[in-house]
Amino acid sequence: MLQFRLWALQRPPLGAVRHIHTTSVAKATPVASSSQSKAQSKTETQPPAKWTPNSIRTGVIARKRGMAVLWNDQGVRLPVTVLQLENCQVTANIRTVRRDHSVYHAVQVAASDRPAKTASRQMLGHFRKAKVPPKRIVKEFPVTPDALVPVGTTLSAIHFVPGQYVDVVANSIGKGFQGGMKRWGFHGLAASHGVSISHRSSGSAGNCQDPGRVWPGKKMAGHMGNKRVTVQNLAVVRVDSALNLVFVRGNIPGVDDAHVLIRDAKKKMNALSAHNQAKGLYEKVLPKGVEDLPFPAGTAELAKLLPPVVEAPAYRRSPFTPLE
Repeated sequence: MLQFRLWALQRPPLGAVRHIHTTSVAKATPVASSSQSKAQSKTETQPPAKWTPNSIRTGVIARKRGMAVLWNDQGVRLPVTVLQLENCQVTANIRTVRRDHSVYHAVQVAASDRPAKTASRQMLGHFRKAKVPPKRIVKEFPVTPDALVPVGTTLSAIHFVPGQYVDVVANSIGKGFQGGMKRWGFHGLAASHGVSISHRSSGSAGNCQDPGRVWPGKKMAGHMGNKRVTVQNLAVVRVDSALNLVFVRGNIPGVDDAHVLIRDAKKKMNALSAHNQAKGLYEKVLPKGVEDLPFPAGTAELAKLLPPVVEAPAYRRSPFTPLE
């Protein structure tokens, strides 16, 4: 019993420890020493990191510019949403030790430059430490330890490959206080006989004395919209690295020019890739036509080595060819 108490006193506290560190090696001050020169030569000889089915990459912050129409190489009309990256840069790498001693890794990303006079001094110091200009929005994306990105890296639209799937997170358009018919799609009461000025009423809200209250979660009239909504499994149709545009198929919530979060699809990319890898279906690890993903991220330097516009080809049968 005494040994257990001594061990408990020597044990470190279990509280969550959260600190920010950088993985940038190029910004370090050079020191003339043999050990550091050997380490530098070792890092130079190491091959670049490769994406694995168990890797979770960081996401990016973009602005919704509106909707447009594209036609693929078969002449099929595709409604797309145009998302634009505004100087999206990495500001920190976060490492947190949880109470169960597991480690949480995340990449903090900021976007949309703002005047320095409109930012708080605390945020100005944070941006100055990361050597990036002041930003309007700062978010973090959970990643795996091998997907950390050096602080100060500028992310490009080439981070996403045409043909892959993404999840888009945004705030929906606020509709104000709405009734049950508009908010939940209720049928309403009769529109002709037997109803006295209660055509759009929601009807009864609960039982009588038992239970004598309204059940939690009851669909009633209330504030509609202005909530965080995630649209999953949107296909990336085109990427324009010159203008930092990402064209995704379908619509996303939110008003034009609003900030949205784009990340690899959790179901059709991360979970499905790990599942097919475990089953040995290596040809189905990535979507059809996608050979690899930029890892740990698609940077502005990588975008200079690739064509400015990359578009996903159509892999289905043309709808205009007659069936035999």
